[in-house]
Amino acid sequence: MNPLRLLPAIVLAELVSCSVWPPARAAETRPVEANRSPATAFDTRGVVLVPEDLSLADWPERAAKAGLTTIALHHGASPQAVVDFIESAAGREFLAKCALLGLRVEYELHAMSELLPRSLFPTEPAPFRMNNRGERTPDANLCVHSPRALEIVATNALRLATRLKPTTGRYFFWGDDARPWCRCPQCRKFSDSDQALMLENHLLRELCNLDPRARLAHLAYANTLAAPKQVKPEPGVFLEFAPIHRRYDEPFAQQTGREAGDTLNLLQDNLHVFPAETAQALEYWLDVSRFSRWKRPAVKLPWRRDVLEADARTYARLGLRHVTTFAIWIDADYVERFGEPVAIAEYGETLRR
Repeated sequence: MNPLRLLPAIVLAELVSCSVWPPARAAETRPVEANRSPATAFDTRGVVLVPEDLSLADWPERAAKAGLTTIALHHGASPQAVVDFIESAAGREFLAKCALLGLRVEYELHAMSELLPRSLFPTEPAPFRMNNRGERTPDANLCVHSPRALEIVATNALRLATRLKPTTGRYFFWGDDARPWCRCPQCRKFSDSDQALMLENHLLRELCNLDPRARLAHLAYANTLAAPKQVKPEPGVFLEFAPIHRRYDEPFAQQTGREAGDTLNLLQDNLHVFPAETAQALEYWLDVSRFSRWKRPAVKLPWRRDVLEADARTYARLGLRHVTTFAIWIDADYVERFGEPVAIAEYGETLRR
């Protein structure tokens, strides 16, 4: 059945939101406090897992019991690994469970190395980024001023989107993990955040041809944590703020000194550019892999519910309605070694209030 015939008003609104805008314009600023009303229960209450975490086979049941809304699948380097899982028997069973339990499913991916295959570099170097020495290199990301790069990335993003279909219409095609963007004469005028947003604007237009509901994340993280200054997000590009370098032994709002890593003012800067009502905090409260410094064996999660509660109040006051956290390595091995992770239930209960 074709929903375009059944819901013309909704579809018209979606198509307007996907209208073509110039990709490189000065970012409009809006007062951070304008139109803010604190959230009660967050609209998105999520966890981000890798396929291997589903060795804990009842993760969907645990998420639903905790009152979560969304499970997103992730892989540090390979979207194809997520595709392989989703198209396996175990992946189909996972999707069926989520559907039965009313859980949304998304895919959050560092995708550029596969969207612009590095194998193309020997014969076609122009789409790849230029480093500070003026050399084209296939080490990370791409040249956003290369029409050929945009063509290749968009074509492969659409192919990936047909195999990994989020139930929400929200897509996450991130740049390579904390890697630099292009330094060619055209690109070097733009920050890494601006270059990422230029690409996202282009990809959103292409995704809207495939999925009129499409929304696309701008990942503010590591070298793209600073707000874009020269490029305006098109309607449908939403902020995803991931403060990986913050601390988790005290509330985020208290981390203000020179010694602090990622700080809340960087989120506030981004909220001058992106709407708060669509913005998402991507946190690390439950990320065993991070607390283990990404090395096995995993350590026990240093869970601080008081920190979560304070952070949730802070995000709500800023008008955010969407919150998720990595929960990587809370898997069957973790439960066997450390027992039941009460943090999952407490996380869900806090975000529901």
